[in-house]
Amino acid sequence: MAESFVTPQGRRLAYHLTDGTGPAVVFLGGFKSDMEGTKAVHLEKWARESGRTFLRFDYSGHGESDGRFEDGAIGDWFEDACAALGLLAGKVVLVGSSMGGWISLLVARAMPQRVAGLVTIAAAPDFTEDSMWASFTDDQKTELAAGQVALPSEYGDPYIITKRLIEEGRTRLVLRDPLELPFPVRFLQGTADADVDMSVALRLLAHAEGPDMRLTLVDGADHRFSDDACLALIVRSVEDVLSAGMG
Repeated sequence: MAESFVTPQGRRLAYHLTDGTGPAVVFLGGFKSDMEGTKAVHLEKWARESGRTFLRFDYSGHGESDGRFEDGAIGDWFEDACAALGLLAGKVVLVGSSMGGWISLLVARAMPQRVAGLVTIAAAPDFTEDSMWASFTDDQKTELAAGQVALPSEYGDPYIITKRLIEEGRTRLVLRDPLELPFPVRFLQGTADADVDMSVALRLLAHAEGPDMRLTLVDGADHRFSDDACLALIVRSVEDVLSAGMG
């Protein structure tokens, strides 16, 4: 059963913490995803077997945490991630999936001294602006101006996209200003990802600056990035970042 803590903003978040050696590995999930996903659970199993500290948690409005998804925005979930790091001592390796990739970049920008390394999986930086807003029709933009718009999702119920999510997201963009990543970074991206185009990964690699950044493209992998080969690559990338950080 998940434990919980309350953030400085007063939001109760659910989490699972595996004790072990540091740097701790922290999994940051995607948009409307939760900490019970295949990648998070697989990494926890790896952490247990390798004696590594590991944290997975649910943002507010996600999974077992309090709050309504529709009330949240990128900044709220970034604050949740920062608060979750308060459960850990020392440096961390961030593993950000999809939206969690954007959140992890925000965390890395805000507190680079806490980050020992970064692995992103189909990272979706700035997606509220570059993917959602950019693709809205005039009718959808009118609907959004009145409060919210519903977008179909192949993962279940439609996504309710609020005016606040879009407008607040504009204050959290990471691909418009310098982005320093002064630690080992591994970007992972599938070529068959229908949600985050390969061009996003290439743009992120070209935009960010750091001494040790690599992008791995996996032929045929989709956005879930959860088959056995992809899960093994995620683990290898985390191990690579950990060993590179110690070198």
